[in-house]
Amino acid sequence: MSPQIVGPPAAPGAAAEPDRVPGAVPAAADGEGLAAAAGPAVGPAAAPVAAVASGTTAALPGLPQALSARARTLAGAVRRRCADLARIESPSGDAPRLDALAEELADGFRATGATARREPGPAGDHLVIEWQGRDESLPHLLVVGHHDTVWPVGTLADWPVAEQDGRLTGPGVVDMKGGLAVLEGALALLADLGERPHRTVRLVVVSDEEVGSPDGRRLVERQLRGAAAALGLEPPHPDGRLKTARRGSTRVRLTVTGREAHAGNDAHDGVSAVDELVDQLVLVRGLAGQPGTELNAGRISGGSRANVIAGRAEAELGLRFSTAEAQRRTLDNLARLTALRPGARVRTEVLSSRPAWPERTGNPLLRHVRSLAAVLGQQLDGAPAGGAGDTNLPGSRGLPTLDGFGAVGAGAHARHEYIRLDQLAPRIALLAALLAVPLPRLRDRGEG
Repeated sequence: MSPQIVGPPAAPGAAAEPDRVPGAVPAAADGEGLAAAAGPAVGPAAAPVAAVASGTTAALPGLPQALSARARTLAGAVRRRCADLARIESPSGDAPRLDALAEELADGFRATGATARREPGPAGDHLVIEWQGRDESLPHLLVVGHHDTVWPVGTLADWPVAEQDGRLTGPGVVDMKGGLAVLEGALALLADLGERPHRTVRLVVVSDEEVGSPDGRRLVERQLRGAAAALGLEPPHPDGRLKTARRGSTRVRLTVTGREAHAGNDAHDGVSAVDELVDQLVLVRGLAGQPGTELNAGRISGGSRANVIAGRAEAELGLRFSTAEAQRRTLDNLARLTALRPGARVRTEVLSSRPAWPERTGNPLLRHVRSLAAVLGQQLDGAPAGGAGDTNLPGSRGLPTLDGFGAVGAGAHARHEYIRLDQLAPRIALLAALLAVPLPRLRDRGEG
């Protein structure tokens, strides 16, 4: 693994090495801080990042240039970091590989000034990373991510990480090795400027997001108390828009038990679990046809031989819901399924579940981020997303939440997965600005 994004500072006045990953840009001379990073000061440009007024777009002269210039210089290091992370295969459930990647990530974030600890999980360790804020009396900012992917070990053998036509492609680059690298770059940018986040930033990286966070969920929930807002490192919409809401999702295992018998001599003594499962799936498709519910039969298995009446069969279903009511109604119906054949048994088991995160009227957090983007010369908006993720938890509970702060690209869970290299610098600058400046009031009660 190559060095992380942040390394030893360059000597004052020294030029950055073209291919150097540590530091990526020369550090400012002692005592010069933001003003040196921004170049010649214009008016009050030497003021700290925190001087940006809360809730306004009136950044001081020099600040946008400082962030954007540093982000452009760091983009090459972030690109290499993303590629290196993608070369560490980390499929859900592979604890040794996930733990190796967790330690690599922890080292990279520690280099930006964070504290990091690993939280044991049954299928791989999770991470809790924290950066001290300038004002520790404020509620923390929660950031959520994951380091597992949907790609099995060996995928790199016939689909290596590669750059072509302004894109970086490979298993997991957009979902979500790119998001983790972009956040590391944003914190590296602030560290290079001698800055810290405005408030404490707490990052939770779970090892089981791609299977519904059955264990990681508890870790995310633990950090919700006292949080001012939550940000997600999933990729944005392909056009760069942030994600302002998500459908609920539930993974269900439908298990049917029958009775085995010889399919030729004693067929009348058997009860086919496969036949029962097929008929149950027809019923389930009808249940899922209700408004606000979608169904994907993702995996089916059962039986042993063609001359044996199947004694067991099962299906894993993926359900998505636009509202909490649709989710409750469908799951209640699934729980009441009964066998259609005498002697068969049907069992419904919820493997993981995420509540629906509805669109928020007005969305002051999106307005704030859109204003910051405008200061940086970016155009940005948001829209609901079809998929679910760990931001469903804070969003469903009313905590101001936005997702899609990861690398811009497309093709998650598909063989054409890629990130756009020209969009790395804008994303790094945006995240750095969002972490560095005060948040406006985001809720009616309490500090935001």
